[in-house]
Amino acid sequence: MNFCLWPEDPTPESQQNCQDCGLFQQGSRMIWGEGNPKAPILILLDNPGEREDREERPYVCTTRQTLQRAVHESGLSADDFYVTYVLKRKPKRAYDKERTREICLQHLQQQLVITNPKLVFCLGNVAVQSFFQDEAADVKTLRGKFYDVRGFQTTVAYHPFAVRRRPNLWSKFLEDFQLVAESVRSSSKDY
Repeated sequence: MNFCLWPEDPTPESQQNCQDCGLFQQGSRMIWGEGNPKAPILILLDNPGEREDREERPYVCTTRQTLQRAVHESGLSADDFYVTYVLKRKPKRAYDKERTREICLQHLQQQLVITNPKLVFCLGNVAVQSFFQDEAADVKTLRGKFYDVRGFQTTVAYHPFAVRRRPNLWSKFLEDFQLVAESVRSSSKDY
């Protein structure tokens, strides 16, 4: 399988210089999203991680490799997904997590209105807790089912980086992608 960077969705002009959360001071650039903004599935991760190495050369990080492998093995394609983040910048040092996530969720709300996905797929506890607005929510308890959250059909899975570090989670991760694939296929038959 060949891994590649999915096309980056440009940050809206009105948000390019956003400094509300303070992460701009840490020197990471804003990454609005990647993949297909018209896709039926919106994947929500905690932050964009890295798309470039220290010399600013593009590369596919292990999180993206794990995600793309699951997409491929579940029979879906990159066109089926739009990936975005709770935080639009990768934190490089300590920050006020609760305040920053609360501020950055305003960007996500804007994206949800624009993209209007059929399904929101939260990967990892940070994405789950932020989207569900419940600090006690966790992937282990919620995975394998669908929920109505913020008016969107929603499901959850482990974070790809957690799966990479703990390979025993791979089968559960793939099960969750297959659940999403089945849901999207059955909903497309309804149209």
